Amino acid sequence: MPASTPSATSAKVAGTAAFSKFMEVLQLVADADEPMTVAGLARVSGYPRPTVYRIVAALVAEGMLQEHPATGVLALGTRLMQLASRSWSRSDLRLAAMDALKALRDLTGETVHLAVPNDTTMIYIEKLESTSAVRMASRIGTSVSMHSTAVGKAYLSALQPAARDALIARLTFARYMPDTIMTPDALRAQVEQFRLQGWSVDAEENEAGIYCFGAPVVDPQGQPVAAVSVSTLRFRQKPDPDAAYVKPLIEACREISRRVAEAPALAAARNM
Repeated sequence: MPASTPSATSAKVAGTAAFSKFMEVLQLVADADEPMTVAGLARVSGYPRPTVYRIVAALVAEGMLQEHPATGVLALGTRLMQLASRSWSRSDLRLAAMDALKALRDLTGETVHLAVPNDTTMIYIEKLESTSAVRMASRIGTSVSMHSTAVGKAYLSALQPAARDALIARLTFARYMPDTIMTPDALRAQVEQFRLQGWSVDAEENEAGIYCFGAPVVDPQGQPVAAVSVSTLRFRQKPDPDAAYVKPLIEACREISRRVAEAPALAAARNM
């Protein structure tokens, strides 16, 4: 194979740099708490406005972004959503968990989420709606905080102490509700309690009126690869939560963990 010439190497580096800029712009739009425009992207990214214009125009042309014709507000495009949907629908972990998730939803009558870690957050890769007419606003692909959610705290509870402490030290403690935990020490204490009992709760810490129970999915070595939650509206919570939600949840997570053990590649996916 011929050696790379300086011009070929330079082109390769330039192409990589350009791709990184495109990905950064997409990420900034996806993570924005408020409506994002080209001017806003130029400000937060540090790129010159003409560069941002070119990137946005290319992403819009490819269906990766949408731009409102009147306001210029940007949103993720339909093509990006389609690609993401295909990725999630083909996820081995999601497919391995589906039967247990459906059984859990049917037993509890409540909304069920499957989430995986993404650095310091959790991302929902599956959601099965409650059979009730009242639906939750969450959706597949939503990134949620670890410190305020049942799935996040369930995942933390199954980590080894050193790994757990290191991860908690990197979390950003945003307040979503009056009872949201706001310090690393308080979170460590609560997560240790959840480790001992085998399941976690989000007692209206992330969203008003929503009470969630969570449990981890673990690999054959006992390390967490995902977490499952059952979410109920506080006003309709059943009088015996342990029997109604916790026991079916733990059984579902055991079944999913068993399937993970049968396919070791699923466990390796947690670090990808």
